[in-house]
Amino acid sequence: MVIGVPKEIKDHETRVGLVPAGVASLRESGHEVLVQAGAGEGSALSDAEFRQAGAVLIDDAADVWKQADIVVKVKEPQAGETAYFRRGLALFTYLHLAPLPELTQKLLDAGVTAIAYETIRDDEGALPLLIPMSEVAGRLSVQLGAQYLEKYNQGRGVLLGGVPGVAPAEVTIIGGGIVGTNAARVALGTGARVTVIDRNLQRLRELDDIFLGRFTTLASNSTNIQQSLAKSDLVIGAVLVAGAAAPKVIRRDMLRGMKKGAVFADVAIDQGGCAETSRPTSHSEPTYEVDGVIHYCVPNIPALVPHTSTLALTNATLPYLRELADLGVDKAIAKNAALREGVNTYRGSLTCHAVAESQGREWQPLPIV
Repeated sequence: MVIGVPKEIKDHETRVGLVPAGVASLRESGHEVLVQAGAGEGSALSDAEFRQAGAVLIDDAADVWKQADIVVKVKEPQAGETAYFRRGLALFTYLHLAPLPELTQKLLDAGVTAIAYETIRDDEGALPLLIPMSEVAGRLSVQLGAQYLEKYNQGRGVLLGGVPGVAPAEVTIIGGGIVGTNAARVALGTGARVTVIDRNLQRLRELDDIFLGRFTTLASNSTNIQQSLAKSDLVIGAVLVAGAAAPKVIRRDMLRGMKKGAVFADVAIDQGGCAETSRPTSHSEPTYEVDGVIHYCVPNIPALVPHTSTLALTNATLPYLRELADLGVDKAIAKNAALREGVNTYRGSLTCHAVAESQGREWQPLPIV
Protein backbone atom coordinates (compact mmCIF):
# COMPACT_ATOMS: atom_id res chain seq x y z
CA MET A 1 0.00 0.00 0.00
CA VAL A 2 1.23 3.50 -0.84
CA ILE A 3 0.56 6.14 1.80
CA GLY A 4 0.76 9.80 0.78
CA VAL A 5 1.40 12.72 3.14
CA PRO A 6 1.03 16.10 1.41
CA LYS A 7 1.92 19.39 3.02
CA GLU A 8 -1.11 21.15 4.50
CA ILE A 9 -2.15 24.28 2.61
CA LYS A 10 -4.99 25.63 4.77
CA ASP A 11 -4.13 29.07 6.13
CA HIS A 12 -1.39 28.72 8.76
CA GLU A 13 -2.02 24.99 9.11
CA THR A 14 1.30 23.86 10.53
CA ARG A 15 0.47 20.28 11.51
CA VAL A 16 1.28 17.22 9.41
CA GLY A 17 -0.65 13.98 8.97
CA LEU A 18 2.14 11.58 9.95
CA VAL A 19 5.34 11.74 12.00
CA PRO A 20 8.62 9.95 11.28
CA ALA A 21 7.87 7.26 13.89
CA GLY A 22 4.63 6.53 12.02
CA VAL A 23 6.54 6.28 8.75
CA ALA A 24 8.90 3.75 10.32
CA SER A 25 5.97 1.72 11.64
CA LEU A 26 4.31 1.57 8.22
CA ARG A 27 7.60 0.72 6.51
CA GLU A 28 8.10 -2.19 8.91
CA SER A 29 4.81 -3.59 7.58
CA GLY A 30 6.03 -3.29 4.00
CA HIS A 31 4.19 -0.14 2.96
CA GLU A 32 5.62 2.72 0.95
CA VAL A 33 5.26 6.23 2.39
CA LEU A 34 5.50 9.34 0.23
CA VAL A 35 5.96 12.62 2.08
CA GLN A 36 5.93 16.00 0.38
CA ALA A 37 9.15 17.86 1.04
CA GLY A 38 8.70 20.38 3.84
CA ALA A 39 5.45 18.83 5.09
CA GLY A 40 6.72 18.52 8.64
CA GLU A 41 8.63 21.77 8.98
CA GLY A 42 5.76 23.59 10.68
CA SER A 43 5.73 20.89 13.36
CA ALA A 44 9.52 21.01 13.81
CA LEU A 45 9.93 17.70 11.93
CA SER A 46 12.63 17.84 9.26
CA ASP A 47 12.81 16.16 5.88
CA ALA A 48 15.93 14.39 7.11
CA GLU A 49 13.95 12.77 9.93
CA PHE A 50 11.30 11.54 7.51
CA ARG A 51 13.93 10.25 5.11
CA GLN A 52 15.77 8.45 7.91
CA ALA A 53 12.48 6.79 8.90
CA GLY A 54 12.14 5.41 5.38
CA ALA A 55 9.89 7.92 3.63
CA VAL A 56 10.33 8.87 -0.01
CA LEU A 57 10.47 12.67 -0.23
CA ILE A 58 8.44 14.15 -3.11
CA ASP A 59 8.67 17.78 -4.17
CA ASP A 60 5.27 18.19 -5.83
CA ALA A 61 1.98 17.70 -3.97
CA ALA A 62 0.31 16.52 -7.18
CA ASP A 63 2.71 13.56 -7.37
CA VAL A 64 1.95 12.59 -3.77
CA TRP A 65 -1.79 12.59 -4.43
CA LYS A 66 -1.43 10.83 -7.78
CA GLN A 67 0.68 7.92 -6.51
CA ALA A 68 -0.97 7.31 -3.14
CA ASP A 69 -3.61 4.70 -2.39
CA ILE A 70 -4.37 6.45 0.91
CA VAL A 71 -3.78 10.15 1.49
CA VAL A 72 -3.45 11.02 5.18
CA LYS A 73 -3.92 14.67 6.13
CA VAL A 74 -4.92 16.89 9.02
CA LYS A 75 -7.51 19.28 7.59
CA GLU A 76 -10.18 19.02 4.92
CA PRO A 77 -8.97 19.33 1.31
CA GLN A 78 -8.68 22.91 0.11
CA ALA A 79 -9.64 24.31 -3.29
CA GLY A 80 -6.18 23.58 -4.69
CA GLU A 81 -6.39 19.91 -3.69
CA THR A 82 -9.81 18.82 -4.94
CA ALA A 83 -8.48 18.53 -8.48
CA TYR A 84 -6.49 15.51 -7.28
CA PHE A 85 -9.60 13.54 -6.32
CA ARG A 86 -10.15 10.29 -8.19
CA ARG A 87 -12.12 7.07 -7.89
CA GLY A 88 -10.25 4.50 -5.83
CA LEU A 89 -8.54 7.10 -3.65
CA ALA A 90 -8.97 6.83 0.11
CA LEU A 91 -8.72 10.02 2.15
CA PHE A 92 -8.06 9.88 5.90
CA THR A 93 -8.33 13.28 7.62
CA TYR A 94 -10.55 15.70 9.53
CA LEU A 95 -13.39 16.58 7.15
CA HIS A 96 -16.14 18.40 9.11
CA LEU A 97 -18.37 18.16 6.02
CA ALA A 98 -21.65 19.31 7.57
CA PRO A 99 -21.13 23.00 6.67
CA LEU A 100 -19.26 22.18 3.42
CA PRO A 101 -21.74 21.03 0.76
CA GLU A 102 -19.43 21.93 -2.13
CA LEU A 103 -16.58 19.78 -0.82
CA THR A 104 -19.04 16.98 -0.13
CA GLN A 105 -20.26 17.10 -3.73
CA LYS A 106 -16.71 16.99 -5.09
CA LEU A 107 -15.92 13.93 -3.00
CA LEU A 108 -19.09 12.27 -4.25
CA ASP A 109 -18.51 13.20 -7.89
CA ALA A 110 -14.97 11.80 -7.81
CA GLY A 111 -15.93 8.59 -5.98
CA VAL A 112 -13.46 9.15 -3.14
CA THR A 113 -13.70 7.00 -0.02
CA ALA A 114 -13.38 9.69 2.65
CA ILE A 115 -12.87 8.63 6.26
CA ALA A 116 -13.28 11.48 8.74
CA TYR A 117 -11.35 11.48 11.99
CA GLU A 118 -14.15 13.31 13.77
CA THR A 119 -16.84 10.66 13.20
CA ILE A 120 -14.84 7.56 14.12
CA ARG A 121 -16.53 6.25 17.23
CA ASP A 122 -15.19 3.47 19.47
CA ASP A 123 -17.08 0.74 21.35
CA GLU A 124 -17.68 3.06 24.29
CA GLY A 125 -19.18 5.76 22.09
CA ALA A 126 -16.15 8.07 22.40
CA LEU A 127 -14.55 9.93 19.47
CA PRO A 128 -10.91 8.82 19.85
CA LEU A 129 -9.47 10.86 16.98
CA LEU A 130 -11.31 14.03 17.93
CA ILE A 131 -10.37 13.90 21.61
CA PRO A 132 -6.68 14.93 21.38
CA MET A 133 -7.36 18.01 19.27
CA SER A 134 -10.37 18.90 21.42
CA GLU A 135 -8.08 18.78 24.44
CA VAL A 136 -5.63 21.14 22.74
CA ALA A 137 -8.33 23.51 21.43
CA GLY A 138 -10.10 23.62 24.78
CA ARG A 139 -6.95 24.56 26.65
CA LEU A 140 -5.88 27.10 24.04
CA SER A 141 -9.31 28.73 23.91
CA VAL A 142 -8.80 30.22 27.37
CA GLN A 143 -5.29 31.46 26.52
CA LEU A 144 -6.66 33.05 23.36
CA GLY A 145 -9.59 34.56 25.21
CA ALA A 146 -7.21 36.11 27.72
CA GLN A 147 -5.14 37.54 24.87
CA TYR A 148 -8.09 39.15 23.09
CA LEU A 149 -9.47 40.56 26.33
CA GLU A 150 -6.37 42.76 26.45
CA LYS A 151 -7.04 46.40 25.61
CA TYR A 152 -4.32 46.29 22.96
CA ASN A 153 -6.52 43.79 21.11
CA GLN A 154 -9.66 45.93 21.55
CA GLY A 155 -10.87 43.85 24.48
CA ARG A 156 -12.30 45.00 27.80
CA GLY A 157 -8.88 45.12 29.42
CA VAL A 158 -9.71 42.41 31.94
CA LEU A 159 -7.25 40.03 33.62
CA LEU A 160 -8.85 36.61 33.93
CA GLY A 161 -7.70 36.00 37.49
CA GLY A 162 -8.07 39.56 38.73
CA VAL A 163 -5.82 40.71 41.60
CA PRO A 164 -6.41 41.20 45.34
CA GLY A 165 -9.14 43.77 45.67
CA VAL A 166 -10.36 43.36 42.05
CA ALA A 167 -12.81 40.67 41.02
CA PRO A 168 -11.68 38.02 38.51
CA ALA A 169 -13.21 37.70 35.07
CA GLU A 170 -16.41 35.75 34.40
CA VAL A 171 -15.95 32.87 31.95
CA THR A 172 -18.90 30.95 30.51
CA ILE A 173 -18.33 27.67 28.68
CA ILE A 174 -21.21 26.30 26.62
CA GLY A 175 -20.75 22.56 26.33
CA GLY A 176 -19.29 20.19 28.91
CA GLY A 177 -17.53 17.71 26.61
CA ILE A 178 -13.80 17.38 25.98
CA VAL A 179 -13.35 20.97 24.77
CA GLY A 180 -15.42 22.40 27.61
CA THR A 181 -13.77 20.30 30.29
CA ASN A 182 -10.28 21.31 29.19
CA ALA A 183 -11.30 24.94 28.89
CA ALA A 184 -12.74 24.82 32.40
CA ARG A 185 -9.53 23.32 33.78
CA VAL A 186 -7.39 26.12 32.37
CA ALA A 187 -9.87 28.87 33.23
CA LEU A 188 -10.00 27.69 36.84
CA GLY A 189 -6.22 27.64 36.87
CA THR A 190 -6.14 31.34 36.04
CA GLY A 191 -8.42 32.15 38.95
CA ALA A 192 -11.42 33.12 36.81
CA ARG A 193 -15.00 32.54 37.88
CA VAL A 194 -16.31 29.76 35.63
CA THR A 195 -19.78 28.64 34.59
CA VAL A 196 -20.32 25.52 32.45
CA ILE A 197 -23.62 25.05 30.61
CA ASP A 198 -24.68 21.69 29.15
CA ARG A 199 -27.93 19.99 28.25
CA ASN A 200 -26.79 16.67 29.76
CA LEU A 201 -27.50 16.82 33.49
CA GLN A 202 -25.53 13.64 34.15
CA ARG A 203 -22.48 15.23 32.54
CA LEU A 204 -22.92 18.27 34.78
CA ARG A 205 -23.00 15.96 37.81
CA GLU A 206 -19.78 14.32 36.63
CA LEU A 207 -18.07 17.68 36.18
CA ASP A 208 -19.24 18.83 39.59
CA ASP A 209 -17.64 15.71 41.11
CA ILE A 210 -14.43 15.96 39.05
CA PHE A 211 -13.83 19.61 39.92
CA LEU A 212 -15.22 19.38 43.46
CA GLY A 213 -17.81 22.05 42.85
CA ARG A 214 -15.24 24.73 42.01
CA PHE A 215 -17.40 26.17 39.20
CA THR A 216 -21.10 26.74 38.58
CA THR A 217 -23.01 24.27 36.41
CA LEU A 218 -26.23 25.21 34.62
CA ALA A 219 -28.72 23.28 32.53
CA SER A 220 -28.75 24.47 28.94
CA ASN A 221 -31.75 26.62 28.06
CA SER A 222 -32.13 30.03 26.46
CA THR A 223 -32.71 31.82 29.78
CA ASN A 224 -29.58 30.43 31.44
CA ILE A 225 -27.48 31.09 28.34
CA GLN A 226 -28.72 34.67 28.00
CA GLN A 227 -28.19 35.50 31.67
CA SER A 228 -24.72 33.95 31.68
CA LEU A 229 -23.67 35.80 28.55
CA ALA A 230 -24.77 39.12 30.02
CA LYS A 231 -22.30 38.83 32.92
CA SER A 232 -19.43 37.19 30.99
CA ASP A 233 -16.10 38.64 29.94
CA LEU A 234 -15.20 35.49 27.96
CA VAL A 235 -17.56 32.96 26.39
CA ILE A 236 -16.31 29.71 24.88
CA GLY A 237 -18.51 27.80 22.46
CA ALA A 238 -17.80 24.11 22.97
CA VAL A 239 -20.95 22.56 21.51
CA LEU A 240 -20.61 19.30 19.55
CA VAL A 241 -23.05 17.05 17.73
CA ALA A 242 -20.75 14.48 16.11
CA GLY A 243 -20.67 14.87 12.34
CA ALA A 244 -23.62 17.28 12.25
CA ALA A 245 -23.84 21.06 12.11
CA ALA A 246 -23.53 22.67 15.53
CA PRO A 247 -26.82 24.02 16.89
CA LYS A 248 -27.07 27.83 17.06
CA VAL A 249 -27.53 28.10 20.80
CA ILE A 250 -26.45 31.77 20.92
CA ARG A 251 -28.89 34.09 19.18
CA ARG A 252 -27.86 37.57 18.11
CA ASP A 253 -30.21 39.20 20.59
CA MET A 254 -28.37 37.33 23.36
CA LEU A 255 -25.08 38.65 22.04
CA ARG A 256 -26.31 42.24 22.20
CA GLY A 257 -26.68 41.87 25.95
CA MET A 258 -22.98 41.11 26.44
CA LYS A 259 -20.43 43.62 27.70
CA LYS A 260 -18.67 45.71 25.08
CA GLY A 261 -15.19 44.32 24.49
CA ALA A 262 -16.13 40.85 25.75
CA VAL A 263 -14.70 37.91 23.79
CA PHE A 264 -16.52 34.96 22.22
CA ALA A 265 -14.29 32.05 21.13
CA ASP A 266 -16.33 29.62 19.02
CA VAL A 267 -14.47 26.30 19.08
CA ALA A 268 -17.51 24.74 17.36
CA ILE A 269 -16.78 26.69 14.17
CA ASP A 270 -15.49 23.51 12.45
CA GLN A 271 -19.11 22.38 12.41
CA GLY A 272 -20.54 25.77 11.46
CA GLY A 273 -20.37 27.47 14.85
CA CYS A 274 -22.81 27.67 17.75
CA ALA A 275 -23.82 31.34 17.38
CA GLU A 276 -25.91 33.07 14.73
CA THR A 277 -23.08 35.56 14.31
CA SER A 278 -20.29 32.98 13.83
CA ARG A 279 -18.34 32.68 10.60
CA PRO A 280 -14.96 31.03 10.03
CA THR A 281 -11.85 33.17 10.39
CA SER A 282 -8.18 32.28 9.97
CA HIS A 283 -4.90 32.60 11.81
CA SER A 284 -4.08 35.47 9.44
CA GLU A 285 -7.27 37.36 10.40
CA PRO A 286 -8.54 35.61 13.53
CA THR A 287 -11.17 38.02 14.86
CA TYR A 288 -14.03 40.30 13.94
CA GLU A 289 -16.54 42.33 15.95
CA VAL A 290 -20.30 42.06 16.11
CA ASP A 291 -22.31 44.34 18.41
CA GLY A 292 -19.16 45.20 20.35
CA VAL A 293 -18.25 41.55 21.01
CA ILE A 294 -14.94 40.21 19.68
CA HIS A 295 -15.45 36.91 17.82
CA TYR A 296 -12.58 34.44 17.53
CA CYS A 297 -13.66 31.72 15.08
CA VAL A 298 -10.51 30.00 13.78
CA PRO A 299 -11.33 26.41 12.78
CA ASN A 300 -7.81 25.01 13.22
CA ILE A 301 -6.81 26.31 16.63
CA PRO A 302 -4.39 23.42 17.40
CA ALA A 303 -2.15 24.60 14.56
CA LEU A 304 -0.91 27.27 16.98
CA VAL A 305 1.04 24.55 18.83
CA PRO A 306 1.81 22.16 15.96
CA HIS A 307 4.55 20.08 17.53
CA THR A 308 2.35 19.13 20.46
CA SER A 309 -0.76 18.81 18.28
CA THR A 310 0.84 16.66 15.58
CA LEU A 311 2.29 14.22 18.10
CA ALA A 312 -1.02 14.00 19.98
CA LEU A 313 -3.03 13.52 16.80
CA THR A 314 -0.81 10.89 15.21
CA ASN A 315 -0.68 8.92 18.46
CA ALA A 316 -4.40 8.44 17.95
CA THR A 317 -4.60 8.06 14.16
CA LEU A 318 -1.70 5.67 13.49
CA PRO A 319 -3.37 2.44 14.70
CA TYR A 320 -6.32 3.09 12.38
CA LEU A 321 -4.06 4.05 9.48
CA ARG A 322 -2.03 0.88 9.94
CA GLU A 323 -5.20 -1.20 9.84
CA LEU A 324 -6.34 0.52 6.64
CA ALA A 325 -2.94 -0.13 5.06
CA ASP A 326 -2.44 -3.68 6.33
CA LEU A 327 -5.88 -5.02 5.44
CA GLY A 328 -6.80 -2.72 2.58
CA VAL A 329 -9.46 -0.05 2.91
CA ASP A 330 -12.54 -2.20 2.22
CA LYS A 331 -11.48 -5.09 4.45
CA ALA A 332 -10.49 -2.74 7.27
CA ILE A 333 -13.84 -0.97 7.10
CA ALA A 334 -15.67 -4.30 7.09
CA LYS A 335 -13.73 -5.55 10.10
CA ASN A 336 -13.60 -2.42 12.24
CA ALA A 337 -16.90 -0.87 13.34
CA ALA A 338 -15.14 2.31 14.46
CA LEU A 339 -13.72 2.87 10.97
CA ARG A 340 -17.15 2.26 9.45
CA GLU A 341 -18.50 5.11 11.56
CA GLY A 342 -15.78 7.29 10.07
CA VAL A 343 -16.71 6.73 6.42
CA ASN A 344 -18.47 9.88 5.21
CA THR A 345 -18.39 9.18 1.47
CA TYR A 346 -17.87 5.85 -0.27
CA ARG A 347 -17.43 5.53 -4.04
CA GLY A 348 -20.00 8.17 -4.91
CA SER A 349 -22.41 7.62 -2.00
CA LEU A 350 -22.90 9.80 1.06
CA THR A 351 -22.74 7.36 3.96
CA CYS A 352 -22.78 9.65 7.02
CA HIS A 353 -26.33 10.27 8.19
CA ALA A 354 -25.42 13.35 10.25
CA VAL A 355 -23.79 15.07 7.26
CA ALA A 356 -26.71 14.15 5.00
CA GLU A 357 -29.23 15.53 7.49
CA SER A 358 -27.26 18.77 7.90
CA GLN A 359 -27.13 19.29 4.13
CA GLY A 360 -30.61 18.01 3.26
CA ARG A 361 -29.22 15.18 1.17
CA GLU A 362 -30.05 11.51 0.86
CA TRP A 363 -27.68 9.04 2.42
CA GLN A 364 -26.98 5.35 1.94
CA PRO A 365 -25.73 2.79 4.43
CA LEU A 366 -22.28 1.41 3.66
CA PRO A 367 -22.55 -1.61 1.37
CA ILE A 368 -19.60 -3.22 3.16
CA VAL A 369 -20.56 -5.52 6.04
